[in-house]
Amino acid sequence: MHYAGRCQDQVHWCPARFLLNWRTALTLLTFRTFATIWNRDRSNAVRHHYTVLSEILKYIPETRLTELVEAHETGQAPRRLDSRTHLMVLLYGQLSGARSLRGLVEELESHAAALSDLGCDPVKRSTLAEANRYRPAALFDELLKTMLGQARCGLRRHVRDATYLIDSTSLSLSSLSTRWAHFSAKLCAAKAHIVLDPGAGLPVYSIVTPARTTDLTAVRQMPIEAGATYVFDLGYYDYGWWAAFHEAECRIVTRFKSHTPLKLEEERAVPVSFGEGADILSDRIGHLPERQASRRKNPFQGKVREVRVKIETGRILRILTNDLKAPAREIADLYKRRWAIELFFRWVKQNLKLRHFLGTSENAVRIQIAVALIAFVLLRLVHASQTIIESPLTFARLVRSNLTQRRRIDQLLSPPPQPQRQTSRQQKASARTNVRHAVRITNKRPARRSNSIRTGKTRGIVILKANSVPDTSGLDPGTSWRRRT
Repeated sequence: MHYAGRCQDQVHWCPARFLLNWRTALTLLTFRTFATIWNRDRSNAVRHHYTVLSEILKYIPETRLTELVEAHETGQAPRRLDSRTHLMVLLYGQLSGARSLRGLVEELESHAAALSDLGCDPVKRSTLAEANRYRPAALFDELLKTMLGQARCGLRRHVRDATYLIDSTSLSLSSLSTRWAHFSAKLCAAKAHIVLDPGAGLPVYSIVTPARTTDLTAVRQMPIEAGATYVFDLGYYDYGWWAAFHEAECRIVTRFKSHTPLKLEEERAVPVSFGEGADILSDRIGHLPERQASRRKNPFQGKVREVRVKIETGRILRILTNDLKAPAREIADLYKRRWAIELFFRWVKQNLKLRHFLGTSENAVRIQIAVALIAFVLLRLVHASQTIIESPLTFARLVRSNLTQRRRIDQLLSPPPQPQRQTSRQQKASARTNVRHAVRITNKRPARRSNSIRTGKTRGIVILKANSVPDTSGLDPGTSWRRRT
């Protein structure tokens, strides 16, 4: 092999160039590895502030997520988007309020530096769309169930005091979802069926179906917790389902239909109302009709109770319950508590992304709803960890505004911290122990010889100490400087 001539102009392998590049790489690696930052106590430590997003993601059970990824064999999507990054990207979209897939990808690119600390690199729009379409939604559903169980485990209350609210909400979809979510000639929609614990402010059960599926069909799959209280509306009017609650010793509170008669057995005295809200008109005990439609026998043969109340609008409600001992006022208040789930639906739709969906397939819609509920659980957990911000709505808005900022959760209302100035003594100590190097290395094959600094016939390295300014008067404007620690 020919070695004569100038090293920088040779095409063949040059041992001098190889040796110099190897020594240069070793020098850079040494300074980067042994760089030391001393704090005021002269200890080797680095002050690091986590972003608001990283503080929120700490509540995700990483061990359980790894188990679910292995169980569903979804370590990588067809375009190499792992499940953890997929979840992080969708959570960022929920918390930041991204309205479209393209907008979400652009926001990720603009905050790439802050997200790189979490191991989340910007993704392509086609890659994210493909992951939403093909990654199993069951992974996110099971992760949601795990997080709901962990969030509620600290309540420590007797099961007899547990009260659950059952209802559903409709979610409008694009006409591109007609294949699976067709409801009418002008509407495509899905339904989210939720069982809410109003005491904890968290859902305990959720399922997503097309809008044409009735509420009663969806909740038949719901597990029944013995001894609990269930409150629901007329959409769940079924004697057989009520009988299942009665056998499990659960208390149910719902409404009579206007045409349902009551076979009266006992009428109780009505308590006097003193401006406590709804006026109680009657309190009666009896049986439901023995026969249903088509001459079927009624499976619910136990006694029921009818409490008639007059609400503020003047409307009279016939409240039904199988609890024969509780005061009539308590039964009326339990049914009034049902509006808490309506407030939950409104809060989620206004503060999370359930009005604009990132995909049209059934799998993509299910994933987005599950991730929205996961984001709701994370916000509740993080909000409970601090005492400065009382309003959940204010807290959610502050999180959205400071999602990629390096601030503590309990200091979202405070002005951003100002960088501390070093004293002259600290500057001298830093100059002795923390020498910062600005290294400029020419390209391997420079297009122009004037764009590089050369010492003789070999490549050179310029090393600058901290607080010094390089003299660039003799360099081309196109030269670049890279600072390394």
